[in-house]
Amino acid sequence: MGSEPPSSPQVVEEGADEEDEELSGAEDADLRASSGRGSLLTRRGITLRVLLKDGLVEPGDGVLSIHYLGKKFVGDLLNDGKIRWVETGQIFNSPSAWATHCKRLVNPAKKSGCGWASVRYRGQKLVQYKTTWLHKYQPSADMSLISEGEDDEMGDDDEEEGKTAMPVEDKNKKSKPELHDISLMQRRDRERIPVRYCTLGTRDATRDPHTLVELSAFSAINRFQPFNVAVSSNVLLLMDFHCHLTTSEVVGYLGGRWDTNTQLLTVLRAFPCRTRLADKDAAPAVEEEICQNLFMRGLSLVGWYHSHPRGPALPSLQDIDSQMDHQLRLQGSSNGFQPCLGIICGPYYHGNQGVASTITPFWVVPPPEQRPNDYGIPVAVEVTYVQDNFLTTDVLNEMMLLVEFYRSAPDLVQFSQMWSPNTSILDKIKASLSGHAPKDQAYAQILEHVYNQLRNTQ
Repeated sequence: MGSEPPSSPQVVEEGADEEDEELSGAEDADLRASSGRGSLLTRRGITLRVLLKDGLVEPGDGVLSIHYLGKKFVGDLLNDGKIRWVETGQIFNSPSAWATHCKRLVNPAKKSGCGWASVRYRGQKLVQYKTTWLHKYQPSADMSLISEGEDDEMGDDDEEEGKTAMPVEDKNKKSKPELHDISLMQRRDRERIPVRYCTLGTRDATRDPHTLVELSAFSAINRFQPFNVAVSSNVLLLMDFHCHLTTSEVVGYLGGRWDTNTQLLTVLRAFPCRTRLADKDAAPAVEEEICQNLFMRGLSLVGWYHSHPRGPALPSLQDIDSQMDHQLRLQGSSNGFQPCLGIICGPYYHGNQGVASTITPFWVVPPPEQRPNDYGIPVAVEVTYVQDNFLTTDVLNEMMLLVEFYRSAPDLVQFSQMWSPNTSILDKIKASLSGHAPKDQAYAQILEHVYNQLRNTQ
């Protein structure tokens, strides 16, 4: 997911505003060690490296963009917090350096780039991630002083885009929305419109890998679903709980059994990855622990799940390629065919029906042999959901471990905030999980202990 710089890249430093320039790794570490999160961090101290380290953003290809006077520039966020411009491969040390360089290509008279207000990460301005960090770690800080100059930057950028700049008074009014407006704001930031598979055509390197694709039915491509699937309600409950805890994407694995005689794939256990997607150092140890848990329970790896926190539970082009890779690896690990199930969970998408998460099982059919350069075809998988008799101890323990893992995370969901005018986010979680309830009704009292732990995180 993260990208490494090409050999001998050209590093561009022009145009970096002094106050917005990225710190060196040593300066960044010294600043953190000397100040700690409890003391006031200056605007200059909050760098892309800080946001990466604390999990607010993650490295990736094509996740950064600038829109200026009708032109769009796309960049990769590298593991060290630097930016690589996709078109030329040039490396920039800071958002301001990249923004200034790009804007001067369009408008040579441009003197500064207003980097944090101009550069967007997955469609949202970087300055909003900086504000989120400050609210999380320095809630008592005077935001008007810390954000000095950013209002001017944002207004300047909007004017250049041909938009009407919002007066400062109006901005201040907008800065403190009612609780029930918060999730509506998130919806506008995260709106992504899915496309139909038939519109994709041959692979295109310039296409956004996060483009969502509608699922096809097996019947629509003149095929039968080649296997049956049964999923335990405890799997859904743990997976749904995991996906609700954070505004960032999460990943986990699915354990179960594959019966070659009946062609039935039974999913019996979810194994959440208690790690950050960007934390490549921790990933091997987490995966090894999951492999040991699978072995001890006599289960096989049968699939994976991940979340689209505020978007539709549909696969992106990147998800389609990942699912195809998983299918090939799993098929290659045995003598015969073994399916690999992919599941996407969308907990906070306002297009969902009611308060329940949308959970989408899917599979990928390889493109036709005569069109090997096409994307794989994402298809919906019909699943039978099996209600468990009771909530098992290991699922409850896993839920508690997840609460502890995300307790101090900067992207932990604020459970006391309102999902809708009459429903808190915690109440929404309870209602969503009730859809995966076991037969034993005592589960509600058991889960209340978990909910109390969630309340204690904030």
